[in-house]
Amino acid sequence: MENEKPRSPLYYADYLQLDRLLSSQKLQSASRGRPAHDEMLFVIVHQAYELWFKQILWELDAVLATFRGASVAEEALGQAVLRLGRIVEIQRVLIQQVDVLETMTPLDFLDFRDDLFPASGFQSVQFRLIENELGMRRKDRLQINDAPYTSRFTAEHAARVEASEKEPSLFELIEDWLERTPFLHFGDFDFWREYRRAVDAMLAADRASIRANPTLTDDEKAKQLAGVDSTSAKFADLFAPETGEPDASPGRHFSKRALQAALLIHLYRDEPILHLPFRLLALLADIERNFTTWRQRHAQMAMRMIGTRIGTGGTSGSEYLDRAAERHRVFSDLSALSSFFIPRSKLPALPPEVRSRMGFRFTMGSGL
Repeated sequence: MENEKPRSPLYYADYLQLDRLLSSQKLQSASRGRPAHDEMLFVIVHQAYELWFKQILWELDAVLATFRGASVAEEALGQAVLRLGRIVEIQRVLIQQVDVLETMTPLDFLDFRDDLFPASGFQSVQFRLIENELGMRRKDRLQINDAPYTSRFTAEHAARVEASEKEPSLFELIEDWLERTPFLHFGDFDFWREYRRAVDAMLAADRASIRANPTLTDDEKAKQLAGVDSTSAKFADLFAPETGEPDASPGRHFSKRALQAALLIHLYRDEPILHLPFRLLALLADIERNFTTWRQRHAQMAMRMIGTRIGTGGTSGSEYLDRAAERHRVFSDLSALSSFFIPRSKLPALPPEVRSRMGFRFTMGSGL
């Protein structure tokens, strides 16, 4: 183009701003006149974490934008799947970085640990933004000394994190998207009604098989029948109507309709139209599991490094990290869906018109 300015040659170090990047490792131990060799590793690993957090937020923001609309185009869903898949791969790197950090011994860490107070990974603004964008709610968070989780931030950072709580989260957007799934009711086909019949038939067959098994004692039959009754109770809760009352258990939970849709997507994932939705839900469950694993690895590392001491940020150290790994979850419903799977051979057959809508359709024209 005539008005386009000529571009000067781009130099690698300038493009990556390496002068700034490689001069940003300031060792607190050195500033106090007693440099600790392993503090450089500690700083670089945590700076790398923050760079990866930035990339995760970049991907999450794009996925959130995809699901904010009244409908999600198939090509946009494909892009969301690719971006969530990238987050999963980044998480694997985050977990592997713990291995690098663990090349530092507890005594190496003690050489500079006291210089870090009261700074802590608890003050990572970007990680709190990731949690909030995924759907973590303030009421589900562990507290430190009865103080809100934003109490350790500067006023500017606290305002930024609190503002993110007010935006629609990925959990909420995915729940809305699942509730719009069209195949739960299609003409005379009611997936939930047919699925319940299949479950009842499966449980009845299980009971009959146990009672007719000549190799089991009466006590063994009673125990196995009790197990079937327990499974039946879980299904009964799943089939119970939506009460409208908030769930008392901690964590986020999908509405009954969204849960039904997620289950349908998993059970009939071989249908072409459900391939991408299944991959998307599977990736969300992977992201949940990976962050749980990452927190658990940090808890184990904290125990190895400082034992039962209090963390630099004032938490109970490894104990806090262990509890957070169990409690700070958003998509636990997706991980627990397998509790409600039944064999493919027992699945209700889809009516031809439903299968037609779920399949790939292509009509060749006369000129081809």
